[in-house]
Amino acid sequence: MFALNGKRALVTGASGLLGAHFARVLRGAGAEVVLAARRPEACAALAEELGATVVALDVQAPESVAPAFDAAGRVDILVNNAGIAATRGFLEHSLEDFDRVLDVNLRGAFLVGQEAARRMAAAKTGGAIINIASVLGARIIPGVAGYTAAKAGLVHLTRQMAVELARHNIRVNAIAPGYIASDINAEFFATEAGQAMVKRIPQRRLGNPDDLSGPLLLLASDAGRHMTGSVVTVDGGHSVNPL
Repeated sequence: MFALNGKRALVTGASGLLGAHFARVLRGAGAEVVLAARRPEACAALAEELGATVVALDVQAPESVAPAFDAAGRVDILVNNAGIAATRGFLEHSLEDFDRVLDVNLRGAFLVGQEAARRMAAAKTGGAIINIASVLGARIIPGVAGYTAAKAGLVHLTRQMAVELARHNIRVNAIAPGYIASDINAEFFATEAGQAMVKRIPQRRLGNPDDLSGPLLLLASDAGRHMTGSVVTVDGGHSVNPL
């Protein structure tokens, strides 16, 4: 039920930690994989490992989207994963910061999702689009105003897409990860403030990329064939903890 043999998946932001993990999971389930990144050379080793195709795609540049899909060929599964953050207090959060984060995390997801959906609809093949949102689409932490606004918008965009694209047999869902351990945040989570944040997670641990593998395959495969417009939260209970 979770097999993806005969499917082709395109993953944006494939040069990052989660993008690379998603690509490996999809390939492991039998899908052909297309790695999309602003710097395609950063995906060279992963492409060799997976036998994957690499395409150049800057989600901030509308003119790069259609050529990336032309190069990718048929796409049955899209993982809209590209994302950035700017960490500054609200009063210091510049318009440039705000616009840049929304351009990648929300506008970029719209542009890529729309192109994928147009091609799926024209080909009458249906498909699955998985937007990578965040628990910060439903709650906030200080210092990331642009990020929380973009992820909240992406959650609602997922629902909008799901309703409008259902008639084309295109399912659109989102995964909302909590805090995922990585080299980038390891230093923070080793601090007293970071440890205090971990203690507010009911499971008392950070997530890791493997925690997202099952939800990804559920939404990409026939196992989730009656799911659209859903937001699957993977955060160890953090978002429902009243503390």
